Amino acid sequence: MPTQPSPAAAAELSPAFPGRAAWGTAGNLRAWQAAALARYAELQPRDFLAVATPGAGKTTFALRVATELLKRRVVRRVTVVAPTEHLKTQWADAAARVGIAIDPSFRNAQAAHGAHYDGVALTYAQVAANPELHLRRTHEADTLVILDEVHHAGDALSWGDAVREAFEPAARRLSLTGTPFRSDTAPIPFITYEPDADGVRRSRADFTYGYGDALRDGVVRPVLFLAYSGEMTWRTSAGDEVSARLGEPLTKDMIAQAWRTALAPEGDWIPAVLRAADTRLSEVRHTVPDAGGLVIATDQATARAYADQLRAITREEPAVVLSDDDGAGARIESFAAGRQRWMVAVRMVSEGVDVPRLAVGVYATATSTPLFFAQAVGRFVRARRRGETASVFLPSVPVLLALAGELEVERDHALDRRSSAEPDGLDDAALEQANRSERASDDLDRPGFQALAAQASFDHVLFDGGQFGVGGEIGSEVESDFLAIPGFMDTDDVTAHLRAKQASHLRAGHGHAPGHGGAAGHDGEREVVDHREIARLRKELNQLVSAWSRRSGTPHGVVHTRLRQHSGGGEVPVASASELRSRIARVRDWFVGKP
Repeated sequence: MPTQPSPAAAAELSPAFPGRAAWGTAGNLRAWQAAALARYAELQPRDFLAVATPGAGKTTFALRVATELLKRRVVRRVTVVAPTEHLKTQWADAAARVGIAIDPSFRNAQAAHGAHYDGVALTYAQVAANPELHLRRTHEADTLVILDEVHHAGDALSWGDAVREAFEPAARRLSLTGTPFRSDTAPIPFITYEPDADGVRRSRADFTYGYGDALRDGVVRPVLFLAYSGEMTWRTSAGDEVSARLGEPLTKDMIAQAWRTALAPEGDWIPAVLRAADTRLSEVRHTVPDAGGLVIATDQATARAYADQLRAITREEPAVVLSDDDGAGARIESFAAGRQRWMVAVRMVSEGVDVPRLAVGVYATATSTPLFFAQAVGRFVRARRRGETASVFLPSVPVLLALAGELEVERDHALDRRSSAEPDGLDDAALEQANRSERASDDLDRPGFQALAAQASFDHVLFDGGQFGVGGEIGSEVESDFLAIPGFMDTDDVTAHLRAKQASHLRAGHGHAPGHGGAAGHDGEREVVDHREIARLRKELNQLVSAWSRRSGTPHGVVHTRLRQHSGGGEVPVASASELRSRIARVRDWFVGKP
């Protein structure tokens, strides 16, 4: 149960305190914010945890609580703790709009903030650097502490200890998060944990507003995930040349290596996906003229390379955000207020940063933690008006597809581990594995690993838990048709639209419905499929295509397109044995000079 407030605050909460009826006045609040405010007024708690999906408006709710507590003199000071420097400024700007003066530039070297401020904004790192200072400041006046994205208080043991030490005497503490789940078992300060039916202690939220709720209310946009696969070739540290198809069943290490190969700036995968995403952005801009796109990169070097490619594709300068510094914050604000098409960033734009016009994203990072993925997708879901949609392009990697398919699943932070006998899925064990080092294979860090070639192909669209699409080469009718989906539709209309497109493509014989296999021979009769022979032929063809691509300088995608034109049939994963043999023979002819 929540602990009791400080004596000064408790005096304000006596039966004479004119509390709950007036708190019900919730003008200009969304329905969930008004309901959460009513819950807060009912509980009058010292500690309150609000879990609301990214983009739902947690800041507005928290500032309304702060306004009420300041007005009623339950508190006389507000301290906001946020993950990044830029978010400190964002909180200060939002607070100023409701009449609360927050100093975002307060530094630990200061003894106090200016008298004209109602409080300060800090980062978790800033608190950890000098918890004694912030403990003294909390003691000086009854304080409301707003812990934004409170799961960050568990990023390091020292951070959690510092937050607990600095804000233990606070009159009120309001914790906010869009993603409360973590894979570790370190308790997050000021969060209540209760055992579930299996005895696992889980965080208990005082108010929860999930993505599914927000989607039904029109508060967030529906998200279409466009998955891209393709043929990857790389050289291992042992000097072996390996080829594999992203999206096919592979070992953990093979998936990691194929994934990193796809993201290599020098390959063909990234430029092809960026062109597709820009095409999608153009379609969305027909109905949402200021819509913008964001590419989330793994590191600064690849971010710069992706920016160069976008510049060549769009003939327009993208905004590039490389680190959490003052210049980066200004670039984000300029992009948010402008009409630039694209922004490229590393990690800092993945959480909390508010750019409502972002509508198209490219998940071009090898980070696979559920928390990071949810926060990254959260950058695109904030709805300004009902009917806007969001589109996120991503590699066809099992862990990402699983996270995309379970976007609406609500999870809490668990302090205890499940038993190994429990079903697989995105449980705590899976979260722990995903939150380990981003490098799934040590081979990626050894001298000698080299991405050689990466060819992209359209795989499918994930939406509302369903899979749509029949696969297609880059530039194919199938891909173009899905990229041209209107950018302004209600959720039900999106589903109907996707189903209609898929049915149309299947009737036209472009490929297979998801989950179906097999192929027809040229005589119209169904081939008897030997899966081992199919796998062998695919491997042989991919090796030959890689070799011809290096010899001729022709991109993998172009080679595969020419072979399809020669033999007929679909892309490699759906081609029949006879079609694969025909393509293999054709490439061999090229090597010996036959036309």
